[in-house]
Amino acid sequence: MSDLLERLRGRGWRMTAQRRVVAEVLDGDHVHLTADEVHARAVAKLPEISRATVYNTLGELVSLGEVLEVATDKRAKRYDPNAHSPHHHLVCAQCGAIKDVHPGGNPLADLPDSERFGFAVSGVEVTYRGVCPNCAAA
Repeated sequence: MSDLLERLRGRGWRMTAQRRVVAEVLDGDHVHLTADEVHARAVAKLPEISRATVYNTLGELVSLGEVLEVATDKRAKRYDPNAHSPHHHLVCAQCGAIKDVHPGGNPLADLPDSERFGFAVSGVEVTYRGVCPNCAAA
């Protein structure tokens, strides 16, 4: 379970009803929702929440570094609350399902100096692709 709500409270982020609902919708393991999915789930909890409020709140959370914006293909961006735990993504090439994965090793250290071209590398994003069990069974 991500600790998004606790992190936001710890930052002193003003927790309006709308912001709280967006954070609640995003909180959890393997959560990678699109903005439209966040809005649909938020409306179920707080019918008066607007799409603009959801988009603005997601933008704020990304700017704060509390939520990651994940683009794994040409589909809509997804929002990942697991922003403070280093991880990679496993993506189904057919349905687009995404899971957080934590393989061993350090991919940043695996990039030799000769392949850094003078860059001061600060991060790595690895995406594993395959077919999930549901799609494989279909």
